[in-house]
Amino acid sequence: LSRDGTQSCASCHRQTTGFSDPSQFSTGIDGVQGNRNAMALINIAWSPTLNWDGSSTSLQDQAFEPVRNPIEMHDTWLNVSDKLNAHAEYPDLFKAAFNIDEIDSNYVVKAIAQFERTLISGNSKWDKWIRGEVMFTDQELRGWDLFNVDRTDFSAGADCFHCHGAPHFTDFTFHNNGLDNDESFSDLGLFETTGSDLDKAKFKTPTLRNIEVTGPYMHDGRFSTLEEVIEHYNFGGHASSTVSPLMKNIGDGLLLSPEDKQALLAFLRTLTDEEFLNNPEFSNPF
Repeated sequence: LSRDGTQSCASCHRQTTGFSDPSQFSTGIDGVQGNRNAMALINIAWSPTLNWDGSSTSLQDQAFEPVRNPIEMHDTWLNVSDKLNAHAEYPDLFKAAFNIDEIDSNYVVKAIAQFERTLISGNSKWDKWIRGEVMFTDQELRGWDLFNVDRTDFSAGADCFHCHGAPHFTDFTFHNNGLDNDESFSDLGLFETTGSDLDKAKFKTPTLRNIEVTGPYMHDGRFSTLEEVIEHYNFGGHASSTVSPLMKNIGDGLLLSPEDKQALLAFLRTLTDEEFLNNPEFSNPF
C-alpha cells in the first residue's frame, strides 16, 4: 500500500505488541517521523472514534489516511488501486469477497476495516478470572482493588476505573490527564478536531488490554515503562486549564506505597492476552 512497497499497516501495528509500534514514533517511507505513538488496535470495533484526537469516526474512514499521508505511506489511492488490480492474487481475492471485477479504494478500506473488527482480545488472565477459570494471586487481587478504589479523603486507591473501566478498560472518550501545564502543550489533541478551547491537550483514553506489551505510553510515547506511567499518576500530574476533574489529586498524588505500585502493576499484567498476541489468523498469510 505504500508508494515504494516497503510498508504496510503491520509495519507500525505489530501483533506481538498488541498491534502497536514499540518505537516512540513511527517512521514513514521517506524517513520522516510522526509526532504521536501508533495506537494499539485492540477491540476497536466498539470504539465510536479513532486516533488520539478523534479525527476519524469509522474504521473505513481511518483506513484511508495512512496511504495518502505524506509522512506515512506517501502514495495516492489511484496508484494503490492500479497496483492491486495488476497483482497476481488480489483481483481474485476481491472478487471472492465483494463480487467486483475492479478494485478501488472503497473496497480496500472495507476489507481492512473488516479485518480490524476481528482483532478481539478477550482471553487474558483477567477474563479467565472473571469467568471463574483461574485464581488471582493475593498481589493481583490487591492491584484490582486499588484499580477500582476512588481515592478520596486521602484513602489508598489508584482510581483508574473512571477512565479505564472493565470490560474494555477504556471509556472511549478524551481526557487531559495532567501530562503538561498550559505553557507546555506541544500537541493540542482533540482541539485539532473540534476547535474548542475546552478540548486542548485532551487525548483518547487507550485501552489497558495488553498494556504490558503496548509501550511506550501516552500519545507521544514519553513513558517507556508501566512503572513510569504509575509514577506519573502517583505524583498527581500537572495542573492546567483543561485537566480532567478526574485528576483530583494534583499536587498530592495517589500516595501509593511501593507495595501498592507493585500490586497495581501485577494486576495490569493480568490483562495480557497471549492468545490474541499469537493468533495465527491475525498474522501475515503469505
